[in-house]
Amino acid sequence: MESDTSSDEPKKKSNRGKSKKDSASSTATKNKAKDTSLLKQKSPAEFFAENKNIAGFDNPGKSLYTTVREFVENSLDSAESISELPSIEVTIEEINKSKFNTMIGLVDRERVDRELYDDFESEKAREKRLAKEAKVQETQVKNVALGKKVKESATVNKMKGRSETAYFKVICKDNGKGMPHDDIPNMLGRGMCTKLPIYCELNPSFWYYLVQVLSGTKYGLRQTRGKFGLGAKMALIWSKMSTGLPIEITSSMKGQNFTSFCRLDIDIHKNIPHVHLHEKRENKDRWHGAEIQVLIEGNWTTYRSKILQYMRQMAVITPYAEFLLKFTSDTSEKNMTIRFARRTNVMPPVPFETKYHPSAVDLLLIKRLISETSKQNLQQFLQHEFVNISKSLAERLIGEMGPDFSPKMTAKSLTAQQIVRIQQLFRQAKFDDPSGDCLSPAGEYNLRLGIIKELHPDLVATYAGSPQVFEGHPFMVEAGVSLGGKDVKQGINIFRFANRIPLLFEQGADVITRTALKRINWSSYKINQAQDKIGVFVSIVSTKIPFKGTGKEYIGDDITEISSAVKAAIKQCCSQLKSKIVKKLQARERQERKRNLNRYIPDACRAVMEVMEQIANEGKDSKRHKKYEKDDEDLIEKVASEQVTEVTLRDCLTQHVEQVDYEMALEYATQSGVSEEPREDIYLNSLEGSYKSTDFHSPIFVFRLIS
Repeated sequence: MESDTSSDEPKKKSNRGKSKKDSASSTATKNKAKDTSLLKQKSPAEFFAENKNIAGFDNPGKSLYTTVREFVENSLDSAESISELPSIEVTIEEINKSKFNTMIGLVDRERVDRELYDDFESEKAREKRLAKEAKVQETQVKNVALGKKVKESATVNKMKGRSETAYFKVICKDNGKGMPHDDIPNMLGRGMCTKLPIYCELNPSFWYYLVQVLSGTKYGLRQTRGKFGLGAKMALIWSKMSTGLPIEITSSMKGQNFTSFCRLDIDIHKNIPHVHLHEKRENKDRWHGAEIQVLIEGNWTTYRSKILQYMRQMAVITPYAEFLLKFTSDTSEKNMTIRFARRTNVMPPVPFETKYHPSAVDLLLIKRLISETSKQNLQQFLQHEFVNISKSLAERLIGEMGPDFSPKMTAKSLTAQQIVRIQQLFRQAKFDDPSGDCLSPAGEYNLRLGIIKELHPDLVATYAGSPQVFEGHPFMVEAGVSLGGKDVKQGINIFRFANRIPLLFEQGADVITRTALKRINWSSYKINQAQDKIGVFVSIVSTKIPFKGTGKEYIGDDITEISSAVKAAIKQCCSQLKSKIVKKLQARERQERKRNLNRYIPDACRAVMEVMEQIANEGKDSKRHKKYEKDDEDLIEKVASEQVTEVTLRDCLTQHVEQVDYEMALEYATQSGVSEEPREDIYLNSLEGSYKSTDFHSPIFVFRLIS
């Protein structure tokens, strides 16, 4: 028994040890399960709903601004894609809380527990506030009696409390390409990939990789408007979050005898459209384009100026477009209608997609190009999938890669190590810079017209730089500098554009702002930086705009190529203005001299006539009279016979001063070769018949050949 007992004890000990190990392993398994549970999969729509500030939906006011911006830019792209002069109408209708509740079928309810609300004011606080208001009002009355200026103020101390939620119906209508009937739900309600795991809790910065797979029509190497390719889709997400109401889309393509109407919202978690109504309707007017209507939460009061500023700057950079902005509300005083008229019908060329420059590619891009290429061998792949690689250069590159490479080897057979070798050689090899043919700048012609149309300046100068390159991407810088104008503040007013889109936020760190304020010596160009009304317009276009920050609202100052190009463009404009300013100063000095001469003409004529009359009275027999020549004798005789008087002498001198001033002005105009006022070409067409025309663009003019 003892032996049995003793033999059992080690077994019990071993079992106890085993149980401890098992419990430890099971605990580890549970902890591991908890760790893996942190990995959550979210749709891109859900990601942007949680991180809406990335797309410019930071708050209700900014969301209203961004919605208008996205709609307008989509409309411009749509019209320009079919070479149609854009005509865009934006209507913002304010909807109060009561009206909104009626729309969604919610009955208004009176407050029962008033102290529960944030704007509650106790009786004591109310008395204190009214006493302060009465005191201020009494002070104002005394100041008025003394003749002092009084600032209007509604209340002394604003009541505590958040402003009541405001809702806005935003409608944008254009004359663009329109959308295919069957594609509307997916274009607006399923704009993003749904099969991407997002590790938001573990790595919030993973949104960058999400952006790389968003679907849209603006991806590829080309100059494009827009931010992430979200457009109206983000407005739909914000509508879903703030009001829960669907958006309505009316669209028709060119030549269609019907319009497509669709009412839909989006399933945020599944990232799929939820269609309420999708039907075809009669198109009697043969209209083409799109009209999008969305109801969102917003704030017009704080972002009104930004929206107006955006529309005005958009009218500057796209003078060939016509914009109509309407705001309506229950308060008629707030209502407004602003039309930004079309100034020209010359449109910039449509940007086309180009190939990648070898110096600007990474491993992922090379792998994607290999998987998508239709070329059979490596030499053809290098020659046709990249710019500035000729047949001879492709052979030299392959020879430099090593013995494992050959021109006839299949591109799709390249190993991961071989792809790394190609990418390393691309980074080290020397390639010609890409041309700027793929870019679509506004052009000096349009930029000048836009500035004149919106600002009405006294002087304006524009300049378009030649294409340059940073990191393998071509870019161009256009600049304009104006002096004077309507609604322009004293000092430097900076207008920034990237791919023909106004940038209104985060101006301080932008390369354009820093260059204009810190790197330009304005006084050397006869411009007073503090007192003159200076407008600085800089537009940067590129296949890749190097934005800084998630908001994509400013261009960093750390890229030497762009910084130098911006500085050179502004200086060129300033040099043009300097010559005009100097000539204006000279003309002003001549005018001042003329004014001084005219001022002294009466006194000079009076003194001369007194001397001449005295000589005429002395008679011809005087010794002084014998010294004069025949012309002088004739003049003296005319004075004696009163044919020449003080009045006739004054008229002659005045006429002579005017003649000298005219001759100097004519000489100035001949030497300068241009008039002081900016000109615009005028086209005269026949009243009958229609003609086809071809435009030939130049940096400073547009030649139209009518056939």
